[in-house]
Amino acid sequence: MKWFKRITIALFSLALLGIGAIAAAYFYVLPDLPDVTTLKTVKLQTPLRIYSMDGKLISQFGEKRRIPVEYEQVPQQLINAVLDTEDARFFEHKGIDPIGIIRAAVILATTGKKSQGASTITQQVARGFFLSREKTYIRKIKEIFLALKIEKALSKKEILTLYLNRSFLGNRAYGVGAAAQVYYGKELHELTLPEMAMIAGLPQAPSAANPIRNPSRAMNRRNWVLSRMLEKENITQDEYQEAIRAPITAKYHGAEVELYAPYISEMARDYLVDTLGEEEAYTGGYNVYTTVDSRLQMLAQEALRNNVYAYDERHGYRGATKVLWEAEASTELDETQIVAQLKQTKGFQGLEPAAVTEVAEQSVKVINAKGETLTLEWEGLKWARKFISNKRQGKAPKTAGEILKAGEQVWIRNNGNIWQLSQIPEVASAIVSLDPKDGAIKTLVGGYSFHTSQYNRVTQAKRQLGSNIKPFIYTGALEKGYTLATLINNAPINNADIRQGTAWRPKNSPDKYTGPTRLRVGLAQSINVMSVRAMRYTGLESAIDTLVKFGFDREDLPQNESLALGSPSVTPLQVVTAFSVFANGGYRVEPYFIDHIDNAYDQTIEEANPTLACTPELVEPQTLPADDPFAAMAQELPSQEDASQEIASQKIASENPRCPSTARHAPQIISKQTAFLITEALKSVIWGGGDWSKGTGWNGTAWRAARVVNRRDIAGKTGTTNESKDTWFSGFSPTLATTVWVGFDDHSIELGRTAWNTNGAKDQISGAEAGAKTAGPGWNEFMKNALQGTPELPSPPPEGIVSARIDLGTGKLSRKTDYTTKFEYFIQGTEPKEFATEAQTQEDIFIDDSVEDLFQ
Repeated sequence: MKWFKRITIALFSLALLGIGAIAAAYFYVLPDLPDVTTLKTVKLQTPLRIYSMDGKLISQFGEKRRIPVEYEQVPQQLINAVLDTEDARFFEHKGIDPIGIIRAAVILATTGKKSQGASTITQQVARGFFLSREKTYIRKIKEIFLALKIEKALSKKEILTLYLNRSFLGNRAYGVGAAAQVYYGKELHELTLPEMAMIAGLPQAPSAANPIRNPSRAMNRRNWVLSRMLEKENITQDEYQEAIRAPITAKYHGAEVELYAPYISEMARDYLVDTLGEEEAYTGGYNVYTTVDSRLQMLAQEALRNNVYAYDERHGYRGATKVLWEAEASTELDETQIVAQLKQTKGFQGLEPAAVTEVAEQSVKVINAKGETLTLEWEGLKWARKFISNKRQGKAPKTAGEILKAGEQVWIRNNGNIWQLSQIPEVASAIVSLDPKDGAIKTLVGGYSFHTSQYNRVTQAKRQLGSNIKPFIYTGALEKGYTLATLINNAPINNADIRQGTAWRPKNSPDKYTGPTRLRVGLAQSINVMSVRAMRYTGLESAIDTLVKFGFDREDLPQNESLALGSPSVTPLQVVTAFSVFANGGYRVEPYFIDHIDNAYDQTIEEANPTLACTPELVEPQTLPADDPFAAMAQELPSQEDASQEIASQKIASENPRCPSTARHAPQIISKQTAFLITEALKSVIWGGGDWSKGTGWNGTAWRAARVVNRRDIAGKTGTTNESKDTWFSGFSPTLATTVWVGFDDHSIELGRTAWNTNGAKDQISGAEAGAKTAGPGWNEFMKNALQGTPELPSPPPEGIVSARIDLGTGKLSRKTDYTTKFEYFIQGTEPKEFATEAQTQEDIFIDDSVEDLFQ
């Protein structure tokens, strides 16, 4: 028995020593052990996501792909696969697995190698959140004690959820939710058994056993996971056999971008980085919902591309991008070599690289980077006059051989009907739309391609405004007493503005003059000298004050008469905001592009508070009867004054929900009456006036919009600067305001002139590029499609507007009812008081510079 007693004492001593060692180890590492309760509120690093107004993903920023999931969202078979692989006794142990520790000790004693086989999922959570991955004894001791503490602080489901969301699973995917998207493009509940087994096998070797990088090793790992599931009776033999026969289907799936809108996403990213800092913005899991409408955004991008392509093709073909082989050479590249060469050039914006392989009389055959042979028929080639300069193109080609040669690498695109020859446009453009009721930006395209230029021309490019400025000049004149029927002398200006420093004498384009002309016609036909005279009437400083009211920066407005013709340089966003004033009845809304921002827990942390284009009706404070729904609320307020104010506020909000008193209200910078009159004149820009059957009809500068958009509730204005360096079209419907700009990023380059060939006749010059021809088609296409399916909205005259029949020649009242007269709108009290006499005609009115002050 002595030996038994000695063994007992020895074992007891060893136990005491072990306990002492554990206690010593615990107190040794205790100062370094973090507070595990922080895991209850841990913030997983998740990327920044940018969405459209209707919830379509625009972009994702951040190094780590993570889609946090709740325990209940994880399929049971995936949980089984993870536990069977990593920690089969997870729901039984208290944070450490003694059996696993003994197994690891035996491996260490017999092989001298350290093993991670003893690490439970809880220990892995401890290591992942608090410790490094280095294999040292002190780290292992800390890991064990942390695991015990974690088990006391968190439930098993909470621990497992942290593990499932934290684990690195390769290809920047962190957590099973991200892995399902990255490898299979699926949600967790859509995964098959083999796919779940593949993901479950990744934590221990996310790179080496990666199904994209090493599919054979990944399959072996997956099948081992399946064998563990079979051993633990979580799948049947039939399920196991079917699963191990499944092929590897994993491939890389990037962020599921549903709407490509890089310029707006960059604006949102910049805003969040500026607000929260780069690290927090990229890892905090924020979801930014912009005001962009995905349907309208795609229409805007398409309209801009089509318009830029049209301009580019009008000016000629600049030639092949490179020569892969000489057409006369005895040997040429084979198809494999051609495809390999083409794959070195990345396609974008619908453009694809292609190699010309065969040239026929009026067609060519090409091979694209996919190895497909395509035929470009004459319809897709005949545009390709030789580019000489922006002002000059070569003769129209008659054969394909005049354009292309075999061996050339070119760009091609599908224009919606056929494959055609194309090229990367050099001209720049921008388009922006907003809701005039509150300033929400509905579309924003900062350029032809974010791939070629990240410069956001909507917000960053200040370009000369040209004739787009004229509605604001005439607004000032109306507010000073002019009417749409006021006659302004359309005659050369002989007294130059000495503030220019030179003898500045503006001219019309075209250089024609018609004498006294009604203001409506002057705006509709964009007559330069009339705009200058209208500004002289208001005064330069007054005109500048008006433009500042519309949102233009005073420092950008020159102190001379060139202002009347659009010499200020402004951004497209400023322009569309200013035009929105006419669309909404005179209110200057603040443009905004972020509707709201949610954090990683779907809590809204920031929400837009837009300015509304409305003025709430005042409700007089009142005492309400006891049965009024607001009476109970009023009784709870501390004073009768507070009660009266609150009652008034609630009454406004309930009776006028579109303009609650609690909202921010945009300042009303012009009257509803003035906004209505300018809108009416801007409709004439599109629809013209007069009676064509009587020979008195006339076009506005944007007559093409009438044919393309074909709606009576649209209004707009063309804009062209000197030498056609900038072209604009800005316009609106009651629900959408849009500005399109086209020009070159290099301010010195002119948009030039174009020529065309008609039925084999000699070349005819079509004239200079201008707002109606260059920017207008983009606006027309976008607005036609954007407003399609929506009813035309009437624009009833606001209170204070009257109509009177006027004589078209004199602007005076008329008793006639024929084509020489029309009804015109006036602000009440400004309508003409005199009738045109029988003898008076427009020819009877003569104005020269000696009496020009009458029209200033």
